[in-house]
Amino acid sequence: MALLVRSGPVTEAVTEPISASRALPRSAVLVVNAKSRKGRKLFRRAVQGLRAAGVEIIAAHAIRKPKLLAPTIKQAVESGAPMVIVGGGDGSLSSSVDYFVGNDCVFALLPLGTANSFARTMGVPLDLEGAIEVIATGQRRRIDLGMIDGDYFANCAAIGISPLIAETVPHGFKAWAGRVGYLSWAMLMMFRFKPFKLTVGEGDTAETIDALEVRIANGPYHGGTELVDDAAVDSGEIVVQAVVGRAIPYLGWSWLTSILRLPARRHTTREFHGKALRVVTDPPLAISIDGEVLAKTPVMARVAQGVIEVAAPAS
Repeated sequence: MALLVRSGPVTEAVTEPISASRALPRSAVLVVNAKSRKGRKLFRRAVQGLRAAGVEIIAAHAIRKPKLLAPTIKQAVESGAPMVIVGGGDGSLSSSVDYFVGNDCVFALLPLGTANSFARTMGVPLDLEGAIEVIATGQRRRIDLGMIDGDYFANCAAIGISPLIAETVPHGFKAWAGRVGYLSWAMLMMFRFKPFKLTVGEGDTAETIDALEVRIANGPYHGGTELVDDAAVDSGEIVVQAVVGRAIPYLGWSWLTSILRLPARRHTTREFHGKALRVVTDPPLAISIDGEVLAKTPVMARVAQGVIEVAAPAS
């Protein structure tokens, strides 16, 4: 398979070569969640494309049983592979990052899900050929991870409607309906949703507000939409962003202004920044971590600064 070549006007430019210390490994283990939206269909294309791009595939695994994904990635990292490529949606990627912490192994990704928020944050193209090109020609980038208590996550955790969607969306619906269907289901779930009290911080610095949704962000994207403008994977801080208020339609307005990138979006939210922030809700609520419901408030949200290296586009 040939790499995708994007044509355009010829301009003079000076390209700085990637130093050996920042260059990506030329061999890797590939692990693809074949239950993800595109995983099974694109697995063989991924193997062929990576080899054609000059990346040696030490081993390739198409995982059809979700419970086998994590142990397969753990084994690949612990085997001493210089790079492990994970193909799947945000949930698959986020459940993988724990195994790279403290290991000299580069984390690379093939975005094969619905929202692909982490790929958007990293600037990785959403098409298979573009993502392969990053792995073949990109560079190492050391990034932060978020933490909910002791659990690492890649991009964003959420309280409010996101866990409700994750708990109620019919099996296979995202794979069939895609991102548009996912957003439509989100609009439907708003009628079942109730606002809540949010407290951020501890002691004298704690602040309580009325909230409609909360995003605990290590990166700007959530649900495939850029919502937390000031969050970044190398900022050294975690951002807790709340959509403020008690009127449910206001949540829809907040999402709409964010999707359309209107200046009004900043007037719908309140942000808290820090290295560690305690998050409490009344009543206690579920937390979805990159699309998977894995925790419940109260929790401590933290940043783990510069703990993994990721395959990123060349600067």
